Amino acid sequence: QGIAAVFEETAQNELEHAKVIWKLLGKWADTKENLKMAIEGEHYEWTKMYPEFEKIAKEEGFEDAVKFFKEVAEVEEQHEKRYQRLLNDLEKREVFKKKEKVMWVCRNCGYVHWGTEAPKECPNCRHPQSYFEARCQY
Repeated sequence: QGIAAVFEETAQNELEHAKVIWKLLGKWADTKENLKMAIEGEHYEWTKMYPEFEKIAKEEGFEDAVKFFKEVAEVEEQHEKRYQRLLNDLEKREVFKKKEKVMWVCRNCGYVHWGTEAPKECPNCRHPQSYFEARCQY
């Protein structure tokens, strides 16, 4: 358990290092561009990267890895579709407003609101509208 905690802490440290480097490079794009880049990345992963890993694992006789790479490619495909739905909603200005009633959940405290639009502010924890997510959508 202690060794696992060291690995987890190190992974978190590396993530923070990457965030600082990204900021230093000035690579922050707007949400729309970030979604487009994420869609491209996920598409590459499920159509090229993981199939190539699967092929190599098969050639080298790692059957458990073959199964894993095949399944993770399917997950990456769903990630691409999820990001695409978000991009579509962003372009149609439907991220926090829907045509039909949906369940909005505050990602901070779990407050649930039913309606066509997310509250401007969570009545429970006071976090802004950006913390709300339409469930069963993404």
